[in-house]
Amino acid sequence: MKRIDYTGLPQILKDFLVYLDVIKGKSTLTIEEYSSDLRLFFKFLKLYRGLVPSSSDFEEIDISDIDEAFIKSITLNDAYAFLSYCKNERDNHEAARARKVSSLRAYFKYLSLQKQILDENPMQVLDSPKLKKSLPKYLTLEESLKLLQSVDGKHKERDYCILVFFLNCGLRLSELVSLNYNDIRDDRTMRVTGKGNKERTIYLNDACIDAYKKYMAVRPVDGVAGSDRHALFLSGRNKRISPKTVQHIVYSNMEKCGLEGYSAHKLRHTAATLMYQHGNVDVLVLKDILGHENLGTTEIYTHIVDEQLKKASESNPLSHVKMPED
Repeated sequence: MKRIDYTGLPQILKDFLVYLDVIKGKSTLTIEEYSSDLRLFFKFLKLYRGLVPSSSDFEEIDISDIDEAFIKSITLNDAYAFLSYCKNERDNHEAARARKVSSLRAYFKYLSLQKQILDENPMQVLDSPKLKKSLPKYLTLEESLKLLQSVDGKHKERDYCILVFFLNCGLRLSELVSLNYNDIRDDRTMRVTGKGNKERTIYLNDACIDAYKKYMAVRPVDGVAGSDRHALFLSGRNKRISPKTVQHIVYSNMEKCGLEGYSAHKLRHTAATLMYQHGNVDVLVLKDILGHENLGTTEIYTHIVDEQLKKASESNPLSHVKMPED
């Protein structure tokens, strides 16, 4: 398992990252994002305040001496200066800057409530850049069927099962590669470990069960590395399949169908959209299937249908006919 890199971090930041890991149960990737954002913030502040020469190599700025007194001196204006730097000097778009705002809010909330070293939280009113809402790309039902029918080759049972699980279960890429075969239960359910190590149960339909059984009939048993012996999906070298390999499987099969620009994550969007469009699945149920923390994240699929209804209405040949004026 990948370990978090605490090299060069001040203790007051290390404590926060350990808190995220041990208490909040955040994933390694999420903790690394917090660490990266806050490293950048402290380096910027040392340069901004003239605590290091202006000619310093930014990446080499030492922040290991950041202490409680330094933390207490940080103001809301410092945060906005940092966001301005990220926009103008590092070309960070709205989403990247919004993530940094989230990191600063979480860190200073921790310093105020858990560590109790701040009387007032200067980041409590820190505003986040407004994000443009874009509808996710997804395959139509016909395109999804075409994709499944395109699968062939040496590992066709494995690749077909992977695509079926994406399209029927709405899995994240990280969730799919971490599956073990004993996560598939006799009651036709599957245990999935999502973000923050949160477990959820997904019910498997006939297509999933059929694809799973056909793959397990040919899944290698001999020569599988001990640490990967329970992994559901194996690579050609009998190791747990990597995210990169799964992405290649998706891309190559998409290419065969003449479908380009679709990643494994787009198949998750496809599953959610098809369930909402054709299955009359309630948005609250869909939220649980996808493992979303907030309902707002799931509601984007209702917007997809709304947009389709709008386009359908506008495509009516009578849509522009108006009553003649007297």
